[in-house]
Amino acid sequence: MLITSTNIDEIVQSISNHVNEKAALITIGEHTEIEVNNLIEQLNKVELRFMGGIFPKVIHGNSILDKGIVINTLNNLESMFLVKNISTKDYQIPEVNFDADKDYSLFTYVDGLTSNISHYLSELYENYGMQTNYFGGGAGSLTLQQKPCVFNNEGVFMDAAVFSVMTMSSRIGVKHGWSKVEGPFIVTKAEGNVIKEINWKNPYDVYKEVVEEHSGKTFTDDNFFDIAKGYPFGILKEDGECIVRDPLMVNENSELVCVGELEDNMVVDILNGNENSLINAAKTATQDSVNQAVTPSKAIIIDCISRILFLEDNFDKELTAITRTLQDNFPEVSIGGALTLGEISSYGEGFLEFYNKTVVVGLFE
Repeated sequence: MLITSTNIDEIVQSISNHVNEKAALITIGEHTEIEVNNLIEQLNKVELRFMGGIFPKVIHGNSILDKGIVINTLNNLESMFLVKNISTKDYQIPEVNFDADKDYSLFTYVDGLTSNISHYLSELYENYGMQTNYFGGGAGSLTLQQKPCVFNNEGVFMDAAVFSVMTMSSRIGVKHGWSKVEGPFIVTKAEGNVIKEINWKNPYDVYKEVVEEHSGKTFTDDNFFDIAKGYPFGILKEDGECIVRDPLMVNENSELVCVGELEDNMVVDILNGNENSLINAAKTATQDSVNQAVTPSKAIIIDCISRILFLEDNFDKELTAITRTLQDNFPEVSIGGALTLGEISSYGEGFLEFYNKTVVVGLFE
């Protein structure tokens, strides 16, 4: 359900009517003209359980919106948690009891501009393993200024994550469509989400040389992201597509600041893509989820904000490729989601990952 009202009483009533006495997943476009703390206060007054995030844009059906609130019902909710201090690693993942005879799905929103997100996900996986599927995205502002962006009944927070565990089966497709330009390179020194050395050299010098030659463009003091949005890094994996890392900016030490962390001695390629490769990847990810699903009631799309920044006016083609594939197979399924600062998914038999510049499509029974 999409809510366009900015009247808090109307919003609370709409959410309550939609989810009845179940819990709500609340996805808010960052330019929605509401006071989130006020919304939380009023939702608590009607004793509604909820979790949510604030994102650069939200998806409803075949529309992309800067303003608006997308509501999904968290059916068969087992547990809901808030985890603070993601960047410090100073937290405990709560225990959850899983029944071996049931299917589970874990849905999480995390501050996409904090550090040590991959550590948070590895802690989830270490505690819960393959007893559940995982799905979610990085919240935050397109300004890339870190601010409170994930919330639940306790308030709205930065450097935090919220997650729910539900007794629910889910089917997930993941693809990105970027391919190798040059590599492999060794990240000889990294700290959190900052690449400090590549091949024992200054990382910006290495990156700049490759990208300028391939793109025919020249980096200046104020155009880094305009060029870099087309040239992410790919962390090489033995058993599937590489994991993409999005370089956001160059810091004062000419180091590369990315969305999501890297580790010393990781092997990476520099990647590039085009309109066709990205749109085809989105369609393939959707088809992968469709092929596994039986009777889904909802589809949630987690798509990277930097894909729309790269595709610009052609992003409509990507979204249409996703929604048309869903509707052709499951005409009654509801479609919602967000454009995110990082994408979260387990896929097949693989480990839980934090992706950039990637499409994740989840179908939930």
